[in-house]
Amino acid sequence: MMHRCRTSKRFLLRFAAACLFFATHAPSPGPLQAQMATEDRLLYRGWWPRHSTPSGDEYVGPAECAKCHAGKAAAQKNTPMARTSASRADSDILSAHGQLTFQAGRISYQIATAENKKVYTITDGTHSISAPLTWSFGDGHIGQSYLFERDGNFYESRVSYFDTLKALDFTPGRSLPQPQDLEQAMARPVTGAELVRCFACHTTASTINDKFDRSRIIPGITCEACHGPGLNHVVAEETGQQTGLVFDPGKLNPTDAVDFCGSCHSTWWDVKLAGLVGMANIRAQPYRLEKSRCWGKKGDARLTCVACHDPHQRLVRDSGSYDKNCLSCHLAEASMKPTPDHPGPACKVSTKDCASCHMPKYDDSGMHFTFTDHDIRVVRPGAPYPD
Repeated sequence: MMHRCRTSKRFLLRFAAACLFFATHAPSPGPLQAQMATEDRLLYRGWWPRHSTPSGDEYVGPAECAKCHAGKAAAQKNTPMARTSASRADSDILSAHGQLTFQAGRISYQIATAENKKVYTITDGTHSISAPLTWSFGDGHIGQSYLFERDGNFYESRVSYFDTLKALDFTPGRSLPQPQDLEQAMARPVTGAELVRCFACHTTASTINDKFDRSRIIPGITCEACHGPGLNHVVAEETGQQTGLVFDPGKLNPTDAVDFCGSCHSTWWDVKLAGLVGMANIRAQPYRLEKSRCWGKKGDARLTCVACHDPHQRLVRDSGSYDKNCLSCHLAEASMKPTPDHPGPACKVSTKDCASCHMPKYDDSGMHFTFTDHDIRVVRPGAPYPD
């Protein structure tokens, strides 16, 4: 009972803070009772991405899932989500590059292979510090960041790999023009809640009893990161008992479905409460989507993340392939009349390559990449980036 009281108090404090914030800021695009910040979802949902579990033994691993779901398991393991983290030995980027270097003023950065390890070294020409890398985050098609450990603590390297550069540069938001010393120039510590979240969004089975636990950790976002621990489901299937003891995100309503993906990709509330403005929120696709006029007030199953992107398949990059999704709501011809199934008017310009006009791309200089904006809209010439 005491735990429930503390939990309820925490939720009420967060809710009160959010209400105060929005007394002077833009209103939510959807119903308050449905949209929530991820931290609040984690308090009240039986299962949600990034959720803690009492024991790592509840996880069975993707190989066990593949015994019954071979097709989906075989396809999913090749997706960016499944490859979003790896031990340093399994990083394709580091394996493909014998040596990566970066120079910032008098300080030189290097990642190279030494004694079958990927070693991160920094030097000012007089003194040097080195550490073997232990984790890579990101599948590499945009970039890849690195962690190393020292005295039981995790550190994030100041530099990351960027695919458009085929080289290292400062990790976004981590550059230091005038570091105090080599230790500060080399990395920043990753601790507490940040450590838990980083691994929860890049690995599976890493959060046990609300703490980071590597005992049963699975690199990448695999089956159980979205569907929840599979032990009870496997036992029930093998013994012919109750079935369905696994979470099915496909049954969520549209708002919950988008917030589900937003657990790691940032929900509308996550962005607003964090104060992310301008290009800082271009990668928060759920937030950008829920800003869209198409989204409306309650959302639509035809406009959720998974309506366009199958999490079991590689990302489709041909914008024309998404025309069918747009035309599931919008009329194909101006002469046609709107119906409850097709309430959207026909485009006056074309019914092909819709996303190329209505989902513009923006350069994120810190990420050295061009991202698609998921705020679906009529883009006016010269219009600024809409927050």
